Amino acid sequence: MRSDHNGIEITLIHWVYLLFIVGIIGFMLFRRDTTIVCIVGILSLAAFSTLSVSDSITSLFNSFTFAITQLLPTILVISIIVAMSKILTISGINEVMILPFSKIIKNPTTAFWTIGILMMIISFFFWPSPAVALIGAVLLPVAIRAGLPALGVAIAINLFGHGIALSGDFIIQAAPKLTADAAGIPVGDVIEASIPLVITMGLVTTTSAFFLLKRDIKLGKDFPTVSTSSPIEDTDHSLLSAATKKWLAIIIPVIFVIDVILMITLNLQGGDATALIGGTALLILILTTCLAHKKKGLEESTNYLIEGFQFGFKVFGPVIPIAAFFYLGDAGYYDIVGHYLPETSEGIVNDLGIALAHIVPLTPEVGAVTLTGVGILTGLDGSGFSGISLAGSIAQLFSTAIGVSTATLTALGQVTAIWVGGGTIIPWALIPAAAICGVDPFELARRNLLPVSIGLVITTIVAMFLL
Repeated sequence: MRSDHNGIEITLIHWVYLLFIVGIIGFMLFRRDTTIVCIVGILSLAAFSTLSVSDSITSLFNSFTFAITQLLPTILVISIIVAMSKILTISGINEVMILPFSKIIKNPTTAFWTIGILMMIISFFFWPSPAVALIGAVLLPVAIRAGLPALGVAIAINLFGHGIALSGDFIIQAAPKLTADAAGIPVGDVIEASIPLVITMGLVTTTSAFFLLKRDIKLGKDFPTVSTSSPIEDTDHSLLSAATKKWLAIIIPVIFVIDVILMITLNLQGGDATALIGGTALLILILTTCLAHKKKGLEESTNYLIEGFQFGFKVFGPVIPIAAFFYLGDAGYYDIVGHYLPETSEGIVNDLGIALAHIVPLTPEVGAVTLTGVGILTGLDGSGFSGISLAGSIAQLFSTAIGVSTATLTALGQVTAIWVGGGTIIPWALIPAAAICGVDPFELARRNLLPVSIGLVITTIVAMFLL
């Protein structure tokens, strides 16, 4: 099938991919594991592309390799943060460090909103990945003591950071620049247009998530973790003296504040900022372990690292096959399978998004719904950023044809794509928050699905009135 408007050819490969996307969403809604579905999907895509049994099997393995390569930096930083958090907790440093926050965080309500707002503020300046490491490791224990489950902490971190802060991206402005360039309008116009949409989406989603969480807490529902032990480890007060713990509780946050200053002065963002946090955490782990365990410090440092890596790979294990499938929707297809798509193809997901934009009637209401649909579809690859340029270009097309605000449509596509793919309902994209809090990323995705869906519907309706 060929699009009537832009020459994008939709082949059998595209339909197979779309079929498996629908199947995966269905399995997730019915709370079933999607790992095998994704493996079959990878094998099917490769088979329909290469028409070769051996090449299909090879592509299946290569997809896992590609996914691990893409996820490895996140696996490493999460593993190191978990290892550092363990020694800080066991030695009692965390107890001293979180004491000031305990005066604010007294119950689940103050825990949820305090953690969320702090996460949002830090994420505006440094993006969510390093903010997860800074917030989660320190505030998780005090939140749990206040009665907020680890899953509730993950929801707060996730929605305020990867949702509100990343979808607006008002400070770093990477997201609005991509969409603005694609739409051919100034960055400031996109930022201005996105403010009411970001506020609407943020308020609706976080409020919905909070009330659903409070309801389940009152009903006494179980909030399982993926840790083999409680998130709050037993403390050995004999490892460090009270004075040493006090000094370390001061020095360690100061070190991370220095990291923040370095991020500003050196303009470190995204992966570079995360790497700085990860390297700092590794040094803190080694120094603290040596102080706490003295002669056994070298061996214990290795043991903590091993535990951290075990935790990291335990969390990422089920995610790798699923991420591998969705990487096929973007540039990963060419690295994993080969060049079997038409020459005019912009990647499977983007082709489907463009086709969707050209088969619907052109009205302001349909334009808003279509941009939301394109944002959702392109966000399914789990990056959030891969499809926002497409959202900008489609927004320009619709605004020209209908005569409505390009900036509003562009902002709507940006907000939608990042809320979906940036890390709120795609399990492999929200792993940092899930791993730091010791919860199942799939359970976190399921918990976020209803609040985010409600937010998307209301935000789309608001956008219709702003056009």
